[in-house]
Amino acid sequence: MRQFLLALTMAIGVAVAAPAPASAQGTIRVAVGTTLNQLDPAKTTIGDEYIYVNLVFNGLTRIDPDMTVKPDLAESWDVSDDLKTWTFKLRTDVKFHNGRLLDSGDVVATVKRILDPATGSRSRSNLEMVDSVEALDAHTVQFKLNIPYAGFADIFADRQMRIVAKDNVNELSTHPIGTGPFMFKSWSPGDRMELVKNPDYYKKGLPKLDGVTILIIPEAAARIAALESGAIDILWSLPYESVDKFKNSATIRVDSVSTPTWDGVILNNAIKPFNDVRVRQALAATIDKQALVELALFGQGSPTFSPIPPSHPYFNTSLKFNPPDIAKAKKLLAEAGYPNGFDIAMQVPQEREQRVRLGVAVRDMARAAGIRINIERVPFASYTANVAGKAQMYVDGYFARPTIDTALYPFYHSDGSWNQRLWRYKDARVDKILDDARKTNDDAARKKLFWEFQAVVDETVPGIIAYSAAHVNGVSKKVEGFRSTPMLWLDLENVSLKP
Repeated sequence: MRQFLLALTMAIGVAVAAPAPASAQGTIRVAVGTTLNQLDPAKTTIGDEYIYVNLVFNGLTRIDPDMTVKPDLAESWDVSDDLKTWTFKLRTDVKFHNGRLLDSGDVVATVKRILDPATGSRSRSNLEMVDSVEALDAHTVQFKLNIPYAGFADIFADRQMRIVAKDNVNELSTHPIGTGPFMFKSWSPGDRMELVKNPDYYKKGLPKLDGVTILIIPEAAARIAALESGAIDILWSLPYESVDKFKNSATIRVDSVSTPTWDGVILNNAIKPFNDVRVRQALAATIDKQALVELALFGQGSPTFSPIPPSHPYFNTSLKFNPPDIAKAKKLLAEAGYPNGFDIAMQVPQEREQRVRLGVAVRDMARAAGIRINIERVPFASYTANVAGKAQMYVDGYFARPTIDTALYPFYHSDGSWNQRLWRYKDARVDKILDDARKTNDDAARKKLFWEFQAVVDETVPGIIAYSAAHVNGVSKKVEGFRSTPMLWLDLENVSLKP
């Protein structure tokens, strides 16, 4: 083990026996499990990329740890009575990392770029209500919407909605420039990303750190060993099975927060056998969701019906988590033309161990009804290219969104951008519910609509949403001021390191 730790820490530039040099005391080291595929914030799709986005860029608004939306690059905004005209006033003291002041043209360019289908941003569907975006002056931007939309300001706190410099668009994938607390220095794919403090950050006195090093360590055991040895300061997304290990540690603390993040089994509704709702219902009838929470998350989560978590006021408490009903499942399969069940492959991301456990548990549960699942482990880095939107059945997961609308509309509306890459689900009732929910600012009406949404999804089973997962980080006790966030990004603005 000593030789293993020595090799690991030498590989990431830290010696085991000697403390870090004084000049590096202000640089925090964060380990993630997957390499970043994309540096362009509009095109990011995975959690490891979102960490970088949150450190380098800002949105017009931000989401605080209590999930409330606050001003960020926009110091204020106004909305017309019909909820169709939104006017944002920008801060006048914000500089990009190249020294240029932020202006309205950067916001207009960012939004138009996301709206352009050629960009390929997953956030495009979140802005489809925008008819026009215009710079009224150097620090005022106005949006005209084609529908009333009460949560419009909230959208700009999302990951892909970060404001980029209009004169740096062509370099975003190689040398990104933002306005965030840290500036891009270098990126070695599969190895590390180096960020340095932004000396001109608009929040005076922040950040406290001199820099951030994001280290790519694919193996969970190696990440944990690096945390224990002091080779890293934060292990982002600590494996749930390791939580108990650090409960009484003298050097490591576990920091946890509840989130609307979910994992599930994605079923392609456009191809056999899951184009038949009875087959999807049969699979659902074999599932014990509370058992999935224990088996996949070691109890660190809650079962749910949709991306709306049980902690949310819109959660439909009239729905029940029924125990498995194998007789019902077999009957539905026979009606669908599969009296002897069927064989099918299910891909799982090999580096995402909780999702592997989820897949194994679903496989074992489904077997009783004659659904014979063959698990195929696939590198997560190839999921986007080879699995998403193509496979019949696979395990995946998605992070918390800033609003209920952005958590549901892109994933379940027939025109939703994420729906096109997941289950390809179509239901006219769901389309109408999601369209109507965007048009009302009445909380009681929205709650009623979203209760109905959950009931329809529970009935039609686009896929199996297993649970809402907690977010857990392993943190060295040398790290001060760190809090995990429900959005699963790393907020390091107020963080410092003890010598």
